[in-house]
Amino acid sequence: MTLKSILHQPIFHQTAVLMRNLPKHLMQVAWHEDPRILGGVSAAVVLSAGGVWWYVAARRPSAEEIERRRREGLARAGRITDGVILDARTLSNEDSISPTPEVLIYSYSLAGLTYHCAQDVSTLGEQVLGFRIDQPVQVRYDPRNPGNSIIVSETWTGLWLRPHGESGDGGQRPDDPAVGG
Repeated sequence: MTLKSILHQPIFHQTAVLMRNLPKHLMQVAWHEDPRILGGVSAAVVLSAGGVWWYVAARRPSAEEIERRRREGLARAGRITDGVILDARTLSNEDSISPTPEVLIYSYSLAGLTYHCAQDVSTLGEQVLGFRIDQPVQVRYDPRNPGNSIIVSETWTGLWLRPHGESGDGGQRPDDPAVGG
């Protein structure tokens, strides 16, 4: 028996006709029996769709969460190269004299190309305390997209920080083996 001959059997034909006419038939029955049934079914469909939309929207990560995940991904799996801090600014693009700026602007070179980037560090105040302009830094970047880079995250820093209270240029890396430990 072929598929075509099976589909021409009376049971399959009747099922196809029923499925094609089912919505129209249900509306006729619901309307003739009691119009409130149709209203109740419509309200249930609208509420269900609203509930699904709310669930999806509530689980969507915020912009801050997306940025935190990006920083952590680069801190965990990014390659490291050398760079330099060029400037420190506030989020309103003004020069910053604060010891903890909101944006660090830095530069690094890879394969003959120079990348100029900026990182919002307004939520990472403790990790950037003691930085210096024109100081060398380590930059973590994504090898598939070298413009995607960071110099500091919650768990990693590429800054050479001065110990608190020191005003000279003798800053050392906190993870440098030469530092006591």
